Amino acid sequence: MKVLISVDIEGIAGVFHPEQTRAGNAEYEQARRWMTREADAAARGAFEGGASQVWINDSHGGFRNLMPDLLDQRARVVLGKPRTLGMMAGLEASPEAVLMIGYHARAQSRGILAHTINSAAFARVMLDGEEVGEAGLYGRLAEERGARVALLTGDDVFGAETLPAFPGARFLCVKTAHGYSSGVTETPAAACEAIRLAARETIEAAASSDRAHRAPVAGHRCELRVQTTAFADLFCQWPTLERIDAVTLAFDAPSVEHIVRVLNCLSAMSFMIR
Repeated sequence: MKVLISVDIEGIAGVFHPEQTRAGNAEYEQARRWMTREADAAARGAFEGGASQVWINDSHGGFRNLMPDLLDQRARVVLGKPRTLGMMAGLEASPEAVLMIGYHARAQSRGILAHTINSAAFARVMLDGEEVGEAGLYGRLAEERGARVALLTGDDVFGAETLPAFPGARFLCVKTAHGYSSGVTETPAAACEAIRLAARETIEAAASSDRAHRAPVAGHRCELRVQTTAFADLFCQWPTLERIDAVTLAFDAPSVEHIVRVLNCLSAMSFMIR
């Protein structure tokens, strides 16, 4: 079985403050080690569960956070940007299962460091009338490519909002949110051991079960609420975007991949007016 592990940093045990997620300070260096060790734990567990190949996708910020020398040598590591599939780069290898490690709750929720793709520009993302965070959006992309979302880890708010979207997936809570930058966490060592065991059991179960896929959809509609009218003014220079109101725009797309690519392009555009 081929497995893709997508790893973000905000849902990693011990991470609570934005400074821990940004390069250039000591707290970030510590947090990226915790991120790397959780990714390694997931990879080791996947191999123990019977995975034949494992890809680890660095899915935070500039996608250059993981420390490859601390990862299981059997894994392959996906680093750097730009990349077409963003947080799901590695789907090109046609994995059967996806593990989302260290993910976080969607924008304007009460989860730890909650946001959706771009905290400065995006306030809410709706996919076919359903509000989604990064896991909801990229999980749908994985399903579109034939992979099953099998394991999710992060805080309790993230689990509560995301797990219903992926029936059959398993959620492992590594910390409990008390607010945007506070809560209670497992220690990094305890979280890694729990992730290793969860990944092993998840892949063992996935290998022996029938794969069920969401029914394909011919087309999709994405509605994006932005933080200020300035962002809406900028984004609607894109000819295919429709302005709904001062801070809301929408567009139709033939696939979830198309939506992901448009949103990532808009996120990159947003730096023009910061």
